[in-house]
Amino acid sequence: MKKKWLLSGLALVVVAGAGIAVVSGALKLPGGQAMAKTDADAGKPKAGKDGKKPDVPLEFVPQEVVQPALARLSGSVEFSGPLVAPQTALVRAKASGTLLALSVAEGSRVRAGQVLGRIELAELNTRVAERSANVEAMRASLMQAERTHASNERLAAQQFISSNALETSRSSLDTARANLNAAQASLETTRVGLREASLQAPISGIVAKRHVLPGEKVSVEQELLTIVDLARLELAGTVGTHEVSRITPGMVVQVRVEGVDQPVPGRVARIAPAAEPGTRSIGVTIELPNAKETLRAGQYAMVRATLADLTDRLTLPVAAVGQTSGQDHVWVIENGTLARRAVTVGRRDEAEGRVEVLQGVTPASQVLAARFDNLREGAKASVVAVKSAPVASAAASTPVLK
Repeated sequence: MKKKWLLSGLALVVVAGAGIAVVSGALKLPGGQAMAKTDADAGKPKAGKDGKKPDVPLEFVPQEVVQPALARLSGSVEFSGPLVAPQTALVRAKASGTLLALSVAEGSRVRAGQVLGRIELAELNTRVAERSANVEAMRASLMQAERTHASNERLAAQQFISSNALETSRSSLDTARANLNAAQASLETTRVGLREASLQAPISGIVAKRHVLPGEKVSVEQELLTIVDLARLELAGTVGTHEVSRITPGMVVQVRVEGVDQPVPGRVARIAPAAEPGTRSIGVTIELPNAKETLRAGQYAMVRATLADLTDRLTLPVAAVGQTSGQDHVWVIENGTLARRAVTVGRRDEAEGRVEVLQGVTPASQVLAARFDNLREGAKASVVAVKSAPVASAAASTPVLK
């Protein structure tokens, strides 16, 4: 009995010792060997003497790293405005009366000189008849004055009348001749008004609007029709005073009109000589040929003037430049580590996707071509032909292109 109690106590001591060995991380086996650690501890990098884990170096392929390059960046100036038809004419009534007819409607095409309608001109016709009769009366008076003066000249030659009487008859003849000329001029003026009252088209084009309807009473100089010529359109916009010096008359521009898929070529026709009062902008007029009349007056359009660059500039891809708190910056690889450098940017070329860098990098700098998340300044980095492992590459940080 006593022997059994001793064996049981020995077994309990052995089990307790094994538990202490497992808790400490290693259990000595017979022969001096240690048991392996648990699966949860396998694969973890060993900590250094200071207790921190070593950094895993980031690897970038050549496509992810660029060097600043010299390039010429073409600039641009943009402004907008509505299209207008400079060849626009208003047909006005030249005499008062009742509008009897209008032979055209909105959208009708007309030719210069074409009769567009008729106004009832009873008053004007009466005036023409009255002044015609006045002309005939003045002509008869002139003929009588001529006969009287001729008779007085014969009598004066025979000394039957005095020289004063002859001068009086000559003055009467001159007065009668002047009265006839005045009556003829008045008649011609009335006839011109009668011809103009026939409502003829002053230019060739399209009827844009009718302001009156047949049967209405119209007055002198009242607007009746608006005619536009769409063969040539213009766009009037404004450009800042700091940019207008880069635009010259005759420059070719691209005009994107609302509702039209492809841009339309235009030309700078005029530049205002002074800025508009109260603004820092100057008017610029663009001329657009429209022979097929596909564009219409009133359409809204955007003008883009491309400006050539004559200077070689140090540039980077736009995607390589990030911004934090309003400060532009880039990530560079220097001496095997990552560093963030503040940069000053200049001109941009959105079409080419490049931006000028004035300060912050040199032509020899190795700049990350895209913006990556979770980059840390001072982290180890290198450029390799092929990334060795995903865990040790910059692919672990998703690039963010903006």
